[in-house]
Amino acid sequence: MKKIFIDGKAGTTGLRIYDRLSTRDDIELILLSEEERKNTEARRRALNQADVAFLCLPDAAAMEAVALVENPETVIIDTSTAHRTSEGWSYGFPELSDAHEAAVVRSKRIAVPGCHAGGFIALVYPLIEAGLLPANALLTCHSLTGYSGGGKKMIADYEDEARSEVLGAPRQYGITQQHKHLKEMRAVTGLEQFPLFCPIVGDFYSGMQVTVPLFASQLTEGKTVEDVRALYRGKYNGPVVRYVESADHDGFLETARLSGKDAMEITVCGNGDRILLVALYDNLGKGASGAALECLNLVLGMERDFGLTV
Repeated sequence: MKKIFIDGKAGTTGLRIYDRLSTRDDIELILLSEEERKNTEARRRALNQADVAFLCLPDAAAMEAVALVENPETVIIDTSTAHRTSEGWSYGFPELSDAHEAAVVRSKRIAVPGCHAGGFIALVYPLIEAGLLPANALLTCHSLTGYSGGGKKMIADYEDEARSEVLGAPRQYGITQQHKHLKEMRAVTGLEQFPLFCPIVGDFYSGMQVTVPLFASQLTEGKTVEDVRALYRGKYNGPVVRYVESADHDGFLETARLSGKDAMEITVCGNGDRILLVALYDNLGKGASGAALECLNLVLGMERDFGLTV
């Protein structure tokens, strides 16, 4: 029976991973007491005893945790930003290609995608890989997310009955264009330039909608919106990530459509001239814990959607 340790179990992502793993009888969870979970030596022992260790920590703490691992057989699945573009780490989005899936299966170091970044990459990577979009394309991305993506402090702010009315309306952030997900958005897709990225948080718990608008003229000469649809239709037909011809309800795309689920839906809206590429998912599902657990399933040789809600 494989031993699993969650370093950072008290955080939003760590708790969701723990809740799902605690009901499984095919693995053994290594647990630390409240006093031990911040003790470096206790964490070191747990990390090195584990077959698989999840890191649900801030970036600096995640890097410290990696340095504590001496067991060459321990697989680390890091949910932080720290290692998503680091050499020697596999990017944990297996649906992108057979090579990405194979890398997750065999890797000892796996970086889980950022919530916003996962949707952007799912939309853009296939277009560049297939030659439908040049790598020098200048792109814009806007992303709507539920407030749970901001962690415990933001959740507390939004759920405080005495909160300011300001929190009742959507808020754009990352306004300096220095958002921490930008690095992986460029690196994983192969884009030559960072996209203009506009993340927006709303007064709802979970759900995510990532949109990349395109003019048809930005596609490689001779390619059309129908080529884009055909590409997604062929690539995304699995249990977790799937292409859908229509995701709207009466012309509205609902950001919380997949709240509480681990799936991602890809769709294409717009028309022949102005195209909207859209990814719908849960920022806590395929955007965080669901993506991490999918990687675990592949590491353990199980079906990718085992234990997931898709």
